Amino acid sequence: MTFQDRLYPPKGLRVLVTAGGSGIGAAIASAFAETGAEIHVCDIDDSALAAFQKRFPSCVATHADVADETQVAALFQTQRTRFDGLDVLVNCAGIAGPTAGVDKISEQEWTRTIEVNLNGQYRCLHHAVPMLRESKAANIICISSVAGRMGIAWRTPYVATKWAIVGIAKSLAVELGPDNIRVNAVLPGIVEGPRMDGVISARAKMEGVDEEAMREDYLKHISLHRMVSADDIALMCLFLCSPAGQNVSGQAISVDGNYF
Repeated sequence: MTFQDRLYPPKGLRVLVTAGGSGIGAAIASAFAETGAEIHVCDIDDSALAAFQKRFPSCVATHADVADETQVAALFQTQRTRFDGLDVLVNCAGIAGPTAGVDKISEQEWTRTIEVNLNGQYRCLHHAVPMLRESKAANIICISSVAGRMGIAWRTPYVATKWAIVGIAKSLAVELGPDNIRVNAVLPGIVEGPRMDGVISARAKMEGVDEEAMREDYLKHISLHRMVSADDIALMCLFLCSPAGQNVSGQAISVDGNYF
């Protein structure tokens, strides 16, 4: 195998991407599809799922909310039935949660963020690991955030979940290493797109400043002074599942332009 060959995942990987209908998840699923993987995406947005499946007709698209154990169990049953196993789980599903001081966040908002971002990862891992133990090319990628290595004001529930996801990845890398399952967390920085636009807008409104001024405030904390793209995250995921990444496990890898 040449050095160039080692940069790409092997063809035919069975890949499940949660929240794969749009955004980062869709970029990751698309990247794997283009390298010859068999793709299964889930999402709660049926129109996004339909659009993704139109682009990749051979993929399987399942409506599933990772905050619902019954739906997650059904998702993995579909994975078993349609693909006879699993090689790569990309735990991408997550929500931004509220932008507010901790004294203003309702328990309902806090709980919903935990249910989707953290408990949703657990549910998928719980069902995925038995199948991954049967794989000869097993990888788990947990999508965290740059918020998983630093504190961010007004985003406490979101940040708490993203720190926890790093802990999950590091712990499972130790636990599952003997099964030859590699586990890593990928920490996107400020990812351009509608979701980040919403976060910037909400924080600008809360602090009573102009949205463009708030956007510039975010950018000044990035060494490269630019946001990253969903494709940047997807390319890191491909690397982690390639022969080039065969000895990378238990890592929290930031793709963020050096956010500080």
